Amino acid sequence: MARVLILGANGEVSKAAINSFLENTSFTLRLFLRDANRLPYYASDRIRVREGDATNYEDVSHAMNDVDIVFASLSGELDKEAQYIVKAMKEKNVKRLIFVTALGIYDEVPGEYGEWVKQQIAEMLPIYKKAADIIEQSGLDYTIFRPAKLTQMNEVDYEITQKNEPFKGKEVSRKSVAEVAVNIAKNPELHLNKNIGINKPIKE
Repeated sequence: MARVLILGANGEVSKAAINSFLENTSFTLRLFLRDANRLPYYASDRIRVREGDATNYEDVSHAMNDVDIVFASLSGELDKEAQYIVKAMKEKNVKRLIFVTALGIYDEVPGEYGEWVKQQIAEMLPIYKKAADIIEQSGLDYTIFRPAKLTQMNEVDYEITQKNEPFKGKEVSRKSVAEVAVNIAKNPELHLNKNIGINKPIKE
């Protein structure tokens, strides 16, 4: 039975992933966040909580004990967090990483929406791109997510674009992003060493 470490477990994408893992797998989950009191109650004996700070290497390294797959949905100093994740995974011989960044880091979003994206997160884009570069150069078995604007829609409806392709849609549900993560955890060869955009298809 696989053991999945979820870094940034109190984030909305992570919460969607937790629910999807509980509903669609028998995996054990290790939830990592600063304050366990912020987590909602999960009626499951498959959950273990590990408190810590993703910008503290010792905390990240300790969290890697006894896990098989890492799902990271973090914010802030994402480049520093990426460095620590890579270092700790190598130290603990954990290979499979799913790492969430943001759309727009390669100027891949066309048109007016692309301009809006750049205006909204301009200060963060270089940091998120650096984090993606660190993951791509890590030698780990990674998949990088670049989701569109996230919604709380109760739906699974998405399409995938590759790093060298223009981004297509404008939004995607967190539930859809979670499903992609769960599918990768169940089939680690899926999207292996890929940097993928995730969006809801635009209906013609």
